[in-house]
Amino acid sequence: MHIKIDLPFILRTFRSRIALTWGIVLVENVLIAFVPLLIGRTIDGLLKGQMTELFWMMSILVVLGIIAVARRLYDTRTYGTIRLHLGSQLQKRTSSLQVSKRSARIDMSRELVDFLETDAPELITAVIQIAVSFAILTYFDIRLGVSAVIVVIGMIAVYGCFHHRFYRFNASLNEQKEQQVDLLAAGNRLGVFRHLRALRRHEVSISDTEALVYGGIFLLQIAFVAFNLFQGAGIPDVTAGQIFSIASYSWEYVEAALMLPVALQSWSRLSEIISRINSDNDGYSNA
Repeated sequence: MHIKIDLPFILRTFRSRIALTWGIVLVENVLIAFVPLLIGRTIDGLLKGQMTELFWMMSILVVLGIIAVARRLYDTRTYGTIRLHLGSQLQKRTSSLQVSKRSARIDMSRELVDFLETDAPELITAVIQIAVSFAILTYFDIRLGVSAVIVVIGMIAVYGCFHHRFYRFNASLNEQKEQQVDLLAAGNRLGVFRHLRALRRHEVSISDTEALVYGGIFLLQIAFVAFNLFQGAGIPDVTAGQIFSIASYSWEYVEAALMLPVALQSWSRLSEIISRINSDNDGYSNA
């Protein structure tokens, strides 16, 4: 019996390498999360003729740059190795399938690694920024914190209305991709044209759904930022640096919170891919 190839399997198999790169991501983003607060304090310090805050901000930014470069150098090698091992194992497992399906499923399996390399760090970044932004906004005014909770709930609710549609459209797209190599090998120009047209149709359906989701979310973002600016301006004895921090953290909060529905959308696609690549027969169905 084959072991199921999914994200937990990859995490177990390469746990030390992934833990190291995610640990670096954590440190990097904790520093990033405090940059707007540092800038706000630097503004207030410079207005008072003080240079200490500017020195600390520049020092932290230099350290941040070094960490970011080191992580990217390490990431490329780590996730490249994971793709190599995953592709080799999937090739052995799907050796009885048609070449077209095997080729498509190996390509799809790479999306699991892409998620761990790109989407997961972005999600870690989002969680850190959400936590820090929420804490700082709440510190400035409790009503800013309450509005932050409401906008996240609204964004997740908007995505929830479209989850099944994303899954269905991605299943149709992947089904079409599995036919590509066979159609190219057959050399029928009309067949290839129809295949490419079908890919386009499925991709447009996914893109249109994304547009509807992000349109609804963007309206929530506008309301959130406008409310926080209005509320922040009314805080007694508020300084220019504090207003800057409120505006920056409000915008960073909505940008970070936007990663939640994006991650859910990615999971909808990956769920379909995991079901497909773990199917040992030619007649896979997403039904």
